[in-house]
Amino acid sequence: MLDIRYLRELPEKAEALLKRKDPAITIRPVLDLDKKVREMKGEVEKLKSQRNEYSKGIGEAKKKGESAEKALQEVAAISEQIHKIDHELGEVEAEFIETLAVLPNLPKEDIKVSPDPKDNVMIKSAGKKPEFSFPFKNHVELNEKLHLFDFERGARLSGSGWPIYKGMGARLEWALIQYMVNKQIENGYQFMLVPHLVRKEGMFSVGQLPKFETQLFQVKDEDYHLYLIPTAEASLNGLHLGEILEGAQLPLKYTSYTPCFRREAGAAGSQERGLIRMHQFNKVELFVFSKPEESDQMFEEMLKSAESILEGLELHYRNMLLVTGDMSYGSAMTVDIEVYLPGQNRYYEVSSVSNCTDFQARRSDTRFRRESGAKPEFVHTLNGSGLATSRLMVAILENNQQPDGSVIIPKVLRPYLGNQERLIPTR
Repeated sequence: MLDIRYLRELPEKAEALLKRKDPAITIRPVLDLDKKVREMKGEVEKLKSQRNEYSKGIGEAKKKGESAEKALQEVAAISEQIHKIDHELGEVEAEFIETLAVLPNLPKEDIKVSPDPKDNVMIKSAGKKPEFSFPFKNHVELNEKLHLFDFERGARLSGSGWPIYKGMGARLEWALIQYMVNKQIENGYQFMLVPHLVRKEGMFSVGQLPKFETQLFQVKDEDYHLYLIPTAEASLNGLHLGEILEGAQLPLKYTSYTPCFRREAGAAGSQERGLIRMHQFNKVELFVFSKPEESDQMFEEMLKSAESILEGLELHYRNMLLVTGDMSYGSAMTVDIEVYLPGQNRYYEVSSVSNCTDFQARRSDTRFRRESGAKPEFVHTLNGSGLATSRLMVAILENNQQPDGSVIIPKVLRPYLGNQERLIPTR
């Protein structure tokens, strides 16, 4: 959530920055509601002051044995006014919070302004595209003889976008998760296993609500109203909900493995078959709480931590600095790490690393003190995939395929698979 004081003091600058993300944005409704809230609060305080004066008069009249009937009537009338305004104020404040909450985070001022993802800027390329001397296959075609996934039975169980991993497919997926978790622990992140369902407050604090409610899966009955997490970021961001941390604790660096659930996968095109876009997928997440002045440094460290996975797997990738119109709702700066998939002849995102500055911290009320007795300040939060497995699995299969249909297993994964060197096709 944005700082309302910033919007009040620099409305033109704030709106100009927001329009870099979405030209249709205006902050006028927020400022009008903010003004109304402050005016109503001022009116209530004025009425309370008047009521206090009348109350003092009542006490003095009683001491003198005089009638206080008129003053009592005034107090009753003022109390009724206060009650009425308080009721209206609650409704206006709720509307104000809801209106403020849908505004996205301000992009950093040096981010390229464009609504078109085609204008994203490549800031790094590592490794080389594979070259094949034989007709290569995509991962769905490779799976016909490797038998790693069962898309048909998964669809019978839950619909399209819910595949089953089986045999060596399940083992390779599990090896990949273990490798990534261990690597991120080496990179200095504390491993956490977190809930896969989160309350409404947690989803609001991370920025998923109210804007993205229609994209979330929910469990709702007379006992529960919970949301299946679209990413472990939703759980990790809530770890210090409402807390005031000590400055010496920061930065706090967490990593977590979870399945992730997203409705948006249903929009997949014919090219995005198999594991490319799913409703459920596995991901190792990175999350950092930092001091404001350290968040840029933490961003670079997180980016390197995500890249280290691809370097270990010896996969070609590139880093794309996103333009303002392609950045996420809560991000001030985002770099997508994209891996090359030969079967699709294009790059796909396997990690999105974002600096959310104090946007999420304001929603979750997560603050820190620089020293004892100091005024609490909002932390900065950063998140990134370290990494998502489904497209990574595609990359491993398609980039390492051999003429006979076998697939070379990356060296870093072999210790988790009994030192097996390749996946062998069968009939």
